[in-house]
Amino acid sequence: MTEARVRKLVCLTGFMGTGKSTVARLLARQVGWPHVDLDKRITDATGLEILDIFAQMGEPEFRRIEHEQLVRVVGEAAELQQSRILSLGGGTTVQPHNLALLRENGAVLVWLECPIEVLLPRCAHITNRPLFRDEASFRELYQQRLPFYEASDYRVDSNTEPLRVVEQILALGIFPKVTA
Repeated sequence: MTEARVRKLVCLTGFMGTGKSTVARLLARQVGWPHVDLDKRITDATGLEILDIFAQMGEPEFRRIEHEQLVRVVGEAAELQQSRILSLGGGTTVQPHNLALLRENGAVLVWLECPIEVLLPRCAHITNRPLFRDEASFRELYQQRLPFYEASDYRVDSNTEPLRVVEQILALGIFPKVTA
Protein backbone atom coordinates (compact mmCIF):
# COMPACT_ATOMS: atom_id res chain seq x y z
CA MET A 1 0.00 0.00 0.00
CA THR A 2 2.80 2.45 0.78
CA GLU A 3 4.39 1.89 -2.64
CA ALA A 4 1.18 3.04 -4.32
CA ARG A 5 1.27 6.23 -2.22
CA VAL A 6 4.82 6.98 -3.36
CA ARG A 7 3.83 6.96 -7.02
CA LYS A 8 2.30 10.25 -8.06
CA LEU A 9 0.70 11.50 -11.20
CA VAL A 10 0.58 15.28 -11.36
CA CYS A 11 -1.65 16.48 -14.19
CA LEU A 12 -1.76 19.99 -15.58
CA THR A 13 -5.15 20.97 -16.88
CA GLY A 14 -6.62 24.16 -18.25
CA PHE A 15 -7.95 25.82 -21.34
CA MET A 16 -6.02 26.08 -24.59
CA GLY A 17 -3.22 28.59 -24.40
CA THR A 18 -2.61 28.36 -20.65
CA GLY A 19 0.84 26.84 -21.16
CA LYS A 20 0.20 23.27 -19.99
CA SER A 21 2.82 21.62 -22.22
CA THR A 22 5.50 24.25 -21.67
CA VAL A 23 5.01 24.39 -17.91
CA ALA A 24 4.87 20.59 -17.63
CA ARG A 25 8.20 20.25 -19.46
CA LEU A 26 9.86 22.82 -17.21
CA LEU A 27 8.29 21.36 -14.07
CA ALA A 28 9.38 17.83 -14.97
CA ARG A 29 12.95 19.04 -15.49
CA GLN A 30 12.86 20.83 -12.14
CA VAL A 31 11.62 17.84 -10.10
CA GLY A 32 13.36 15.13 -12.13
CA TRP A 33 10.19 13.32 -13.15
CA PRO A 34 9.31 12.16 -16.67
CA HIS A 35 6.88 14.37 -18.59
CA VAL A 36 4.16 12.98 -20.81
CA ASP A 37 2.19 15.26 -23.12
CA LEU A 38 -1.16 13.60 -23.83
CA ASP A 39 -1.67 15.44 -27.13
CA LYS A 40 1.77 14.28 -28.30
CA ARG A 41 0.93 10.71 -27.33
CA ILE A 42 -2.23 11.00 -29.44
CA THR A 43 -0.37 12.36 -32.48
CA ASP A 44 2.38 9.73 -32.11
CA ALA A 45 -0.19 6.91 -31.85
CA THR A 46 -2.25 8.04 -34.84
CA GLY A 47 0.40 9.59 -37.05
CA LEU A 48 -1.96 12.55 -37.43
CA GLU A 49 -2.02 16.06 -36.04
CA ILE A 50 -4.88 16.83 -33.62
CA LEU A 51 -6.46 19.15 -36.21
CA ASP A 52 -6.44 16.34 -38.78
CA ILE A 53 -7.98 13.84 -36.35
CA PHE A 54 -10.85 16.28 -35.73
CA ALA A 55 -11.24 17.00 -39.47
CA GLN A 56 -11.03 13.39 -40.68
CA MET A 57 -12.61 11.46 -37.80
CA GLY A 58 -14.55 13.97 -35.72
CA GLU A 59 -14.41 14.92 -32.07
CA PRO A 60 -16.01 11.69 -30.73
CA GLU A 61 -13.23 9.59 -32.29
CA PHE A 62 -10.61 12.02 -30.99
CA ARG A 63 -12.07 11.68 -27.47
CA ARG A 64 -11.99 7.87 -27.79
CA ILE A 65 -8.31 7.95 -28.81
CA GLU A 66 -7.57 10.47 -26.05
CA HIS A 67 -9.10 8.15 -23.44
CA GLU A 68 -7.23 5.16 -24.83
CA GLN A 69 -3.91 7.02 -24.58
CA LEU A 70 -4.74 8.31 -21.09
CA VAL A 71 -5.42 4.72 -19.97
CA ARG A 72 -2.02 3.74 -21.37
CA VAL A 73 -0.17 6.59 -19.66
CA VAL A 74 -1.82 5.89 -16.30
CA GLY A 75 -1.20 2.17 -16.71
CA GLU A 76 2.48 2.69 -17.53
CA ALA A 77 2.96 4.91 -14.48
CA ALA A 78 1.30 2.31 -12.24
CA GLU A 79 3.16 -0.63 -13.75
CA LEU A 80 6.54 1.09 -13.46
CA GLN A 81 5.59 2.67 -10.12
CA GLN A 82 6.96 5.86 -11.58
CA SER A 83 5.83 9.39 -10.81
CA ARG A 84 5.01 11.55 -13.82
CA ILE A 85 4.02 15.02 -14.89
CA LEU A 86 1.20 14.79 -17.40
CA SER A 87 0.00 17.69 -19.52
CA LEU A 88 -3.60 17.05 -20.46
CA GLY A 89 -5.58 18.35 -23.39
CA GLY A 90 -7.95 21.24 -22.69
CA GLY A 91 -10.99 18.96 -22.83
CA THR A 92 -9.58 15.84 -21.19
CA THR A 93 -11.09 16.34 -17.72
CA VAL A 94 -14.44 17.36 -19.20
CA GLN A 95 -14.93 13.70 -20.14
CA PRO A 96 -16.30 11.93 -17.00
CA HIS A 97 -14.50 8.63 -17.68
CA ASN A 98 -11.15 10.44 -17.96
CA LEU A 99 -11.67 12.31 -14.72
CA ALA A 100 -12.77 9.09 -12.99
CA LEU A 101 -9.65 7.28 -14.25
CA LEU A 102 -7.38 10.04 -12.97
CA ARG A 103 -9.14 10.20 -9.58
CA GLU A 104 -9.10 6.39 -9.17
CA ASN A 105 -5.34 6.46 -9.73
CA GLY A 106 -4.62 9.22 -7.23
CA ALA A 107 -3.77 11.89 -9.79
CA VAL A 108 -3.31 15.43 -8.55
CA LEU A 109 -4.96 17.97 -10.86
CA VAL A 110 -3.41 21.41 -11.14
CA TRP A 111 -5.44 23.96 -13.07
CA LEU A 112 -3.42 26.56 -14.95
CA GLU A 113 -5.82 29.46 -14.74
CA CYS A 114 -5.58 32.39 -17.10
CA PRO A 115 -8.13 35.11 -17.93
CA ILE A 116 -9.93 34.59 -21.22
CA GLU A 117 -8.91 38.10 -22.30
CA VAL A 118 -5.28 36.91 -22.18
CA LEU A 119 -6.00 33.54 -23.81
CA LEU A 120 -7.80 35.02 -26.82
CA PRO A 121 -4.76 36.82 -28.25
CA ARG A 122 -2.48 33.91 -27.27
CA CYS A 123 -4.58 31.49 -29.31
CA ALA A 124 -5.84 33.71 -32.14
CA HIS A 125 -2.71 33.24 -34.25
CA ILE A 126 -2.41 29.48 -33.66
CA THR A 127 -3.93 27.54 -36.54
CA ASN A 128 -3.78 24.01 -35.12
CA ARG A 129 -6.55 24.44 -32.53
CA PRO A 130 -9.54 22.48 -33.85
CA LEU A 131 -12.03 23.97 -31.41
CA PHE A 132 -11.02 27.61 -31.95
CA ARG A 133 -13.29 28.82 -34.73
CA ASP A 134 -14.10 32.35 -33.62
CA GLU A 135 -14.18 34.50 -30.51
CA ALA A 136 -17.80 33.68 -29.63
CA SER A 137 -17.29 29.90 -29.77
CA PHE A 138 -13.98 30.29 -27.88
CA ARG A 139 -15.73 32.14 -25.06
CA GLU A 140 -18.60 29.63 -25.01
CA LEU A 141 -16.22 26.65 -24.83
CA TYR A 142 -14.26 28.36 -22.04
CA GLN A 143 -17.45 28.84 -20.01
CA GLN A 144 -18.51 25.22 -20.59
CA ARG A 145 -15.18 23.88 -19.36
CA LEU A 146 -14.70 26.26 -16.45
CA PRO A 147 -16.60 24.14 -13.85
CA PHE A 148 -14.40 21.14 -14.69
CA TYR A 149 -11.21 23.16 -14.26
CA GLU A 150 -12.54 24.63 -11.01
CA ALA A 151 -12.91 21.07 -9.65
CA SER A 152 -9.12 20.62 -9.79
CA ASP A 153 -7.14 20.04 -6.61
CA TYR A 154 -5.08 23.19 -7.08
CA ARG A 155 -5.26 26.41 -9.05
CA VAL A 156 -2.28 28.46 -10.19
CA ASP A 157 -2.11 31.68 -12.15
CA SER A 158 -0.63 31.05 -15.60
CA ASN A 159 -0.87 34.68 -16.70
CA THR A 160 2.87 35.04 -16.16
CA GLU A 161 6.20 33.64 -17.32
CA PRO A 162 6.28 29.80 -17.43
CA LEU A 163 9.08 29.65 -14.85
CA ARG A 164 6.91 31.68 -12.43
CA VAL A 165 4.09 29.17 -12.98
CA VAL A 166 6.52 26.36 -12.14
CA GLU A 167 7.53 28.19 -8.95
CA GLN A 168 3.86 28.47 -7.95
CA ILE A 169 3.32 24.75 -8.52
CA LEU A 170 6.43 23.86 -6.52
CA ALA A 171 5.17 26.09 -3.68
CA LEU A 172 2.01 23.92 -3.41
CA GLY A 173 4.03 21.28 -1.56
CA ILE A 174 2.84 18.35 -3.68
CA PHE A 175 6.37 17.23 -4.63
CA PRO A 176 9.03 15.70 -2.44
CA LYS A 177 11.59 18.29 -1.44
CA VAL A 178 14.28 18.66 -4.07
CA THR A 179 17.79 19.48 -2.95
CA ALA A 180 19.86 21.60 -5.31
